[in-house]
Amino acid sequence: MADQSIPEARTPEATRGAPGGPGPLDSENTTARQGVSRRRLLGTAGATGLVLGAAGGAAGYAAAPSSATPLTSLGDEEVMFHGKHQPGITTPMQACGHLVAFDLVAGAGRREAAALLRRWSETARRLMAGEPAGSRDTGVARDAGPSSLTVTFGFGHSFFGRTGLAERRPVALDPLPDFSSDHLDKNRSNGDLWVQIGADDALVAFHALRAIQQDAGSAARVRWQMNGFNRSPGATAQPMTARNLMGQVDGTRNPKPADVDFDQRIFVPEGPEKNEQAWMTNGSYAVVRRIRMLLDDWEKLPVKAQEHVIGRRKSDGAPLSGGGETTEMDLEKTDQAGNLIVPINAHARITRPDQNGGAAMVRRPFSYHDGFDADGVPDAGLLFICWQADPLRGFVPVQRKLDRGDALSRFIRHEASGLFAVPGGAAEGEYVGQRLLEG
Repeated sequence: MADQSIPEARTPEATRGAPGGPGPLDSENTTARQGVSRRRLLGTAGATGLVLGAAGGAAGYAAAPSSATPLTSLGDEEVMFHGKHQPGITTPMQACGHLVAFDLVAGAGRREAAALLRRWSETARRLMAGEPAGSRDTGVARDAGPSSLTVTFGFGHSFFGRTGLAERRPVALDPLPDFSSDHLDKNRSNGDLWVQIGADDALVAFHALRAIQQDAGSAARVRWQMNGFNRSPGATAQPMTARNLMGQVDGTRNPKPADVDFDQRIFVPEGPEKNEQAWMTNGSYAVVRRIRMLLDDWEKLPVKAQEHVIGRRKSDGAPLSGGGETTEMDLEKTDQAGNLIVPINAHARITRPDQNGGAAMVRRPFSYHDGFDADGVPDAGLLFICWQADPLRGFVPVQRKLDRGDALSRFIRHEASGLFAVPGGAAEGEYVGQRLLEG
């Protein structure tokens, strides 16, 4: 929960494609692919009764009648699967998401893993383009457009031993250190393979989740799954930084693709002097933490006390030292009694990059609510996901410092954790991870 914002909010007219990644896709000048997208059938088809029969006898996607209301811009948003980086890293935040980890079954190795990633990549490409998944498509999302769907794949530490690729495991994937705030459930942590799914429509996201689970077949089994949500694009009068379940504006200091040093902070560079594993070039490392918020305790605090815990005003996210949300925080400013305006243990002070040797990461979380425990306490919080070129220079130093005296630590609990190597994007004709599995 560092003081860094999620990727920028979108206006309903936002351009398709991930910032800093593949360029925008013109809906009237798409690359020819097998099949026809749901977006085209529902948004632009002029004839009634048209049915798509994709390769392999996929389920039909019927066009809307000519008098039907065209798809909104929300459903029309499409993110490209192929590109320099995988989607879902710099893509603007989506309204809903699923995180799921898999373990390879006993006896499955490199060959089975390669076949699985090939299946997954083709399914992701189809679904992100608004096409049916294939011959076993369930039809759950037949009425929707792409809805900014992204599917992102990563490898856990254990994956490399199970596939005979231990010598190609990056040093940056070494297990995270233990933190005093950890209360980790091992059954909901780590995993051989990790998939992040995000979309602006819940059925589109579930459709992708179900297709990925089906594609796993006899090669892998689900280890854990988590479901999350964010504010829907266009839900506010103007684009703004999102709030978390504590009601706080969730930071403003996320690195942005326009920053001159963004790529070197977030993506693995090319060249053996900076990257000991060439297959990770243009990839990134994802730290995933299920952070439970102790909302009953938090909500008992007066607003002013909450603001001192965070170091920012609750109303607009501005620093307590004054100004607006994006005003630089004055860490030395004091009140008339000589007390620091931003407390020494305020979350926003501790997590600043300039207080952590320049450590920076792109935070791209989802909120979650999994009901209530036996005492009626909400099981809710943050599915924290952060991206960086090296977790030992990004997440780890910041979390170590938080561990030593963050005022927010009384109100949160880290309950699950994972670290995954997310390779660069797949080129046309490739699948994700091909350079690792076939190199």
